[in-house]
Amino acid sequence: MTADQPSPLVPKLRFAEFVGEPPWECPPLKKLAKRITQRNTQGAKLRALTNSAEHGVVDQREYFDKDIATSTDNYYIVEAGDYVYNPRISSIAPVGPISKNQIGTGVMSPLYAVFRFHSDANDFFAHYFRSSHWHGYLRRVSNNGARHDRMAVTNDDLMQLPIPTPSAREQQKIADCLGSLDDLIAAEGRKLEALRRHKQALMQQLFPQEGETQPRLRFPEFRGAGDWDDKSIGDFGQVVTGSTPSTAEPTFYGGEIPFVSPIDISDLRYVEETNTTLTEAGFKKTRPIRAGSVLFVCIGSTIGKIAQTVRDCATNQQINAVIPNAKYSDGFVYFALSNASNRIALLAGKQAVPIINKSLFSSARLLVPRLPEQQRIADCLTPLADLVAAETRKLDMLKAHRKGLMQQLFPSLGEADA
Repeated sequence: MTADQPSPLVPKLRFAEFVGEPPWECPPLKKLAKRITQRNTQGAKLRALTNSAEHGVVDQREYFDKDIATSTDNYYIVEAGDYVYNPRISSIAPVGPISKNQIGTGVMSPLYAVFRFHSDANDFFAHYFRSSHWHGYLRRVSNNGARHDRMAVTNDDLMQLPIPTPSAREQQKIADCLGSLDDLIAAEGRKLEALRRHKQALMQQLFPQEGETQPRLRFPEFRGAGDWDDKSIGDFGQVVTGSTPSTAEPTFYGGEIPFVSPIDISDLRYVEETNTTLTEAGFKKTRPIRAGSVLFVCIGSTIGKIAQTVRDCATNQQINAVIPNAKYSDGFVYFALSNASNRIALLAGKQAVPIINKSLFSSARLLVPRLPEQQRIADCLTPLADLVAAETRKLDMLKAHRKGLMQQLFPSLGEADA
């Protein structure tokens, strides 16, 4: 093989029965599919579809909970099995998503590109478009002067997209493998969602409803204990608003001490890792938060997110921390604030940048039982929260495995790769 000859197009991971077969071909998309340009000129009453980076092709009304398009007369008619390219970029679709329409006939904005494979057996390509191997090509052919949130790729350039293509048998083998993994991920996702719903429903029973002073579900030993007490968040203990050490001082950062910002707070109970860490010198410039404290995001678009610390740490100024005193269970405070997070978030009102300052946050009121009942509630909810966390980690591992597997099952296009 000379330097001018391209390397054979072969994936890093190949099923045993195909190891001795020829390298993959790499035809342009236009050899495998045709563009669909039929417009809805007759004004047919077809549902408007959109291509979501996260969920694929979905019904626009269901996805946005309202109709976005006022008129669809100029929209493309899209059939089940057609593929749609949405040039809008996002963190999970850096060059825009290409998705297969799995939900049926509809119409799609002319801002999208629609194409249909010649073969009905094309699930292989749906999986390929969920990899990143084709991103580099679109970046090279896009117009740099385009809007920052949208790729500018001509339809002709899109149809020239090189598509690594093995034999039909190998295509089906790869599609079956990744399809089975997709089924497992979907099943685990449904299980996780059921656990979350169960946890939320149980919390609603274990805490008093609005206008009530006792929970509807109470442990037998506390059924005669009377009404819960009306307390402010400030009564729970010390409320601390975080602060950020000077970023101009590099010796403050890169140590072993967690520095929590809203991006570190997920749907899980505990913050175990943070994107930013502090040195001892940096930690001395903050307001320390002890392990077990409860963190509540009080500024910005993620207002109302909540978590609990597992280590001594510090937070930035977008977070108010509650450090419970001896009269309050750390776990109960976490679950109580979780149950009330939406109501507390409303205290910010409607403003460009929603904010709940320390004083307003501290004054928010919740109903609270005595310490033994607090601890009983926390002990009941903790195993369920732990199970949700375990299932979340399992689902994340499956998704990571799928992503890695795709990178191995599809061959690299060299400089055309992302």
